[in-house]
Amino acid sequence: MLKVNEIYKSIQGESSFVGLPCVFVRLTGCHLRCTWCDTAYAFHEGEDMTVEEVVKKVRGLGPRLFELTGGEPLLQEDAFPLVERLLKLHDTVLVETSGAVDVACLDKQAVKIMDIKCPASGMSDKMIWENLNYLTPRDEIKFVIQNRSDFDWACRVIEEHDLLKKSPILFSPVFGQLNPQELAEWILKENLNVRMQLQIHKYIWSVEVRGV
Repeated sequence: MLKVNEIYKSIQGESSFVGLPCVFVRLTGCHLRCTWCDTAYAFHEGEDMTVEEVVKKVRGLGPRLFELTGGEPLLQEDAFPLVERLLKLHDTVLVETSGAVDVACLDKQAVKIMDIKCPASGMSDKMIWENLNYLTPRDEIKFVIQNRSDFDWACRVIEEHDLLKKSPILFSPVFGQLNPQELAEWILKENLNVRMQLQIHKYIWSVEVRGV
């Protein structure tokens, strides 16, 4: 049984899949409390659904791109069989994870989009660094940047763990707190081979609108 916060169809707003129609399943619950969290409503709200009930609803929405997100979706044991079930139906299954939950048992066909929490999030000490051993070139690593200190910290982490050889890297400004132009200029000045991304769904729709 899964506790599901919401299931909806939208435009993928982040990652290298940005701009594509996507079905999102947001699971309830998170053990982290990032200072800039934009989905705190997913901490507690939700309804109980079986894996098959979720699959049935997803199949009726259309797109062949699927994302499991949260909260932290991998806190729920049935998230793993859900991913396996959906991989049989969909061309691509993305799993957004904080990096603070063991991903060893996640189906290798899924695309992991793994956050590495920067210091301004207040959660950087929660990272399970062994998770980096399970990343492949088809997965993606995400840093959400709030300020210059976060940026410099992320650069050090990339170098120390040789992350550019593991997976594509995404840099995102915290929406409404860091001017995207500043982040772009820092990336260019440091000649970083990372993909800068904006949460385009927040530009298409109001930042307060849920289910987008």
